[in-house]
Amino acid sequence: MKKRLLQSILLLGCMALSAQKMENNKKAIIASVEKHEAELIKISDSIWALAETAFEENNSSRILADYAQKNGFKVERGVAGIPTAFVATYGSGSPVISVLGEFDALPGISQKAQPTKEPLQEGAAGHGCGHNLFGAASLGAAIAAKELMEQGKLKGTVKFLGTPSEEKYFGKIWMVREGLWNDVDVNLSWHPSAQTMADTQSTLALVDFMVEFYGQAAHASMDPWNGRSAADALELYTTGINYYREHIKPTVRMHYHIQDAGQVVNVVPDYARLWVRVRDTKRSGMMPVYERVQKMAEGAAIMANVDYKISLISGIYEVLVNRAGAEVMQHNLELLGPIAYTSEEIAFGKKIQEATDTPQVGMDSEIRPLEETKENPGGGSTDVGDVSWNVPNIDLGVTTAPKDTPWHSWAVVACGGMSIGHKGMLQAAKALGMTMVDLFENPKLVEKIKAEYKQRKGDEVYEAIIPPGPPPIGKN
Repeated sequence: MKKRLLQSILLLGCMALSAQKMENNKKAIIASVEKHEAELIKISDSIWALAETAFEENNSSRILADYAQKNGFKVERGVAGIPTAFVATYGSGSPVISVLGEFDALPGISQKAQPTKEPLQEGAAGHGCGHNLFGAASLGAAIAAKELMEQGKLKGTVKFLGTPSEEKYFGKIWMVREGLWNDVDVNLSWHPSAQTMADTQSTLALVDFMVEFYGQAAHASMDPWNGRSAADALELYTTGINYYREHIKPTVRMHYHIQDAGQVVNVVPDYARLWVRVRDTKRSGMMPVYERVQKMAEGAAIMANVDYKISLISGIYEVLVNRAGAEVMQHNLELLGPIAYTSEEIAFGKKIQEATDTPQVGMDSEIRPLEETKENPGGGSTDVGDVSWNVPNIDLGVTTAPKDTPWHSWAVVACGGMSIGHKGMLQAAKALGMTMVDLFENPKLVEKIKAEYKQRKGDEVYEAIIPPGPPPIGKN
């Protein structure tokens, strides 16, 4: 106990020696974000209204890239063979700190910025994961760090990477393959959430593939014996997957979407197609399940006497956690303190909760304590995982929607287009920028973060789970 107390006193003493410089630079980050606040909100709202989906985010990408260029960044557009991917760079030398910016929307969840369900445009896309906020906040942080570099207060290189198609094809995998993080020392990321915390949890690895069956059409009543039904094969295949659920580990997730099983009832369908995903907490656990469900497709084709084809779309790794980086982020979140909401914003949140059948408790802006990293985190998947296997990654979530809001829903779209989302976006920009200050000013901290990354990665060799050739542009 005495030893721990002495260590704390020494640490506080060391912090006190450099506190003035650190404090001033972090204050400058906050001031910069607030200076650009109106423009960042305008950018976010423009991307929110555009709601462009995977690899089609042409205007959203341009808005972010143009603002980066306007603020003195060198912008390289159309990187990694993706027209909407770009890299904005400022500075020179080490350390090189990058920050991710996403901006793609989800199909079919268009919504007005109001707490009752009503589409802005029937059947259109919406930002049900808050990516309109994501890219704007990250760019705000990069600009704030760049302004300190201009003043000679920070040295190194800052990069903002515009990363499209996180929701469908996982565009970052092709960007990793292109080597866009090869010279980066530490990467930063964030995500809109219903709570605020430095992220110490991993995600699920995922493989994404298409299964197609090819049979023989025939009249469904007059001569069905001349037909070979692709839909029969599809049903046999999904039945096999569903029986297999009893014999997989609890960490595994399997789900599918039937996209085509015939067009009319009086024709034996000669074509069927479904989109399948397999997930697990580790890539090593996911791959054997993937191999098994591929064999099931062959079995289904044999039983229905049809042909089949399996096409890999893409696949992503689980996130490699970095606790040393999370501790830095946590400190900066605590320096900022919780977001303050108006009575109108709290009322908006409660109406969202009422409409989605969740407890009407309003907003959760508490800075959550740093969590222990769980062995089996559950949850979703992200192509940030692939970045994290190639460079140390620091992540956080910031409140942009009411507590317990269902994600990928109209409710998140509604909040992302008004002040609740805006406040979370600005808070994220400040936390990211303040963490950049720590990284640029403290080479030993960067080395500590990189050492943990190497230890956690171990001997595993990263291998992208994508087919050869270019990204699937124009295949939405």
